[in-house]
Amino acid sequence: MLNRVQNPALAQAEKVACGAVLLRRGQAANKAIHLLTGRVAFGVIEDGELVHQLGTVEGPFWLEAAAAMLGLPHAVDVVAESLVTIQNMSLSQFRSHLKSLPEPVHTLVLDLAKAQRQQIEVAVSRLAKDADSRFAEWLLRHAEPADAQGRLAVILHDRKRLIAAQLGIAPETFSRVLKHLRDRKLISGGGRVLNLLDPSGLQSLAGI
Repeated sequence: MLNRVQNPALAQAEKVACGAVLLRRGQAANKAIHLLTGRVAFGVIEDGELVHQLGTVEGPFWLEAAAAMLGLPHAVDVVAESLVTIQNMSLSQFRSHLKSLPEPVHTLVLDLAKAQRQQIEVAVSRLAKDADSRFAEWLLRHAEPADAQGRLAVILHDRKRLIAAQLGIAPETFSRVLKHLRDRKLISGGGRVLNLLDPSGLQSLAGI
């Protein structure tokens, strides 16, 4: 659908060398970039290198279109893996073309952009945090009041193997993390109920 955007609003095509950083994670999206030809990689740059890669795409493709549509900072770094050809479009023109779509289509595109953004944020979070941190964050997201005093607990509705898969870790690692958090007095309990003894400590571990 996005490739229906008309070319007159696009800037003149320019070639960018292999290895160039086209978008940086955390920077505000101030334009829409259309990759015409070539291949780019998405991921997380550390110390000047793309050490965590989430995937690659080849043109034609709109780079980080969700950030441009939703007015959010870029969620990933984008690096050219070959000589690429790109064209830029201002955000106002980009959004104007999107609004020209039929209302149901426009709404669908925005919903898809929001869903994609959430998936990317989860993927980047997994890359940036170790298993203990990811599980601490997961516990806080799924916590529910356990009593009138405001203590929190998490009911494990899924098998531990499935939860481990959600966190991107092995089942053996999941068991190790559980023991580690119990040893640190951050959680207690077993079976299907985990009590959060120290929510502040979990927040610190999760980095939130």
